[in-house]
Amino acid sequence: MIVTETELPGVVVVELEKLRDERGFFARSFCAEEFAGHGLVSHFPQANISHNREQGTLRGMHYQAEPKPEPKLVRCTRGAIFDVVIDLRADSAGYCRWTARELTADNHVGLYVPAGCAHGFLTLEAGCEVSYLMGEVYQADLARGVRWNDPAFAIDWPRTPEIISPRDAAYADFAP
Repeated sequence: MIVTETELPGVVVVELEKLRDERGFFARSFCAEEFAGHGLVSHFPQANISHNREQGTLRGMHYQAEPKPEPKLVRCTRGAIFDVVIDLRADSAGYCRWTARELTADNHVGLYVPAGCAHGFLTLEAGCEVSYLMGEVYQADLARGVRWNDPAFAIDWPRTPEIISPRDAAYADFAP
């Protein structure tokens, strides 16, 4: 694996280190020892899959509050998404800033989202599937979110979402 820092502290891109031959390639998509060596959470007690039928579907921006915040490793396993992380950690140098990457089934890139950051994505193709390794078990009473188009973050989305849940569309303005 190739782990590369982004402009936000603790948010990293995880690329495959491909061993190629005539059959194709082989690569590790996760290694607990390497993650721990980079200071990342390396225990993932839950794995989730999101299937999205339509292009222009937005999911997010979600996070789980204390005392059980959720770090996660996100990969697009079918299709393509515009994946966004917002740093909501008040003590972080990246507080209220965002970063994004295009994750596709073809580029095999993963994005590690540390605890305390909101995460969401916009589908760039129909039929997208997104896989998450979760560093904490989901707890509905701790589920939180910020609005995808909140001016406090000014995310530069590649297009306007066409499908969004009422909950995700209705989050109040963020008050830093």
